[in-house]
Amino acid sequence: GHPDKFCDQVADAILDAHLRQDPNARVAVEVFATADKVIVGGEITSKAEVDGRRIVADVINRIGYTMSDLCGDPPDLLELEICLHEQSPDISAAVGKTELGAGDQGIVVGYATNETEEYLPLPVVLAHRICRQLDELKPTTPWLGADGKAQVTVAYENDVPVAVTAVVVSLQHDAEIDHKSIRRFIVKEVLGKVLPRELLKEDTSILIDSSGKFVLGGPAADTGLTGRKLAVDQYGPVAHIGGGALSGKDPTKADRSGAYAARWVAKNIVAAGMAKRCEV
Repeated sequence: GHPDKFCDQVADAILDAHLRQDPNARVAVEVFATADKVIVGGEITSKAEVDGRRIVADVINRIGYTMSDLCGDPPDLLELEICLHEQSPDISAAVGKTELGAGDQGIVVGYATNETEEYLPLPVVLAHRICRQLDELKPTTPWLGADGKAQVTVAYENDVPVAVTAVVVSLQHDAEIDHKSIRRFIVKEVLGKVLPRELLKEDTSILIDSSGKFVLGGPAADTGLTGRKLAVDQYGPVAHIGGGALSGKDPTKADRSGAYAARWVAKNIVAAGMAKRCEV
């Protein structure tokens, strides 16, 4: 439910809808969301018939946003603008040859490490697990809002994780619930179930909604934009980042498919035991 990730999800949902009907669709979608307004823009060349408004509504419902999350309090009508046009004919001519071409050039990075079964850095994996657990708990936890984020700091010795030194969780919640109850719930139902016990120490710093409260969330509280969470989408600060975003782009966009290919190479080098860590 973080506004930036909402935008990424809308962009990918539109991409998926086109590729389901037209595997050769050329799609580059960007999304901007702020209070009372969502703008979907980009270039699409596709034989598919896609209802962009329905897709935005479906993502909103799946995330669990309320009208207050989208428009503030008291909520107003949500204005949705769909501003899509065809891909540049210059790019299209280069991409659409018999041998598939790339629609752009760029620097791409793939990274892998053997410290987790996902071959991803442990701090990133743990932060993802926290957020996933919050998503799974939301349908059965009425006071839990859709917005939120997590960060985990891990101490290493000789490149091996030895302790979780800090955990930060910010989650949206109803105004009626008190901070102590939120903290108790998160420690027991989230952190206690996803963080390795052997890495939690007596001095591990656990910060939960450290600003005191987080009632207003979503685009009404924080403007969202596609492609603004590159480190979150990849490897955290451990590896280099090429600069291109991943969401809303078909495979001719090298900053997405090239990044996946580089990751595939790095992951297989580590999985084969040729290296403990690999960056491509």
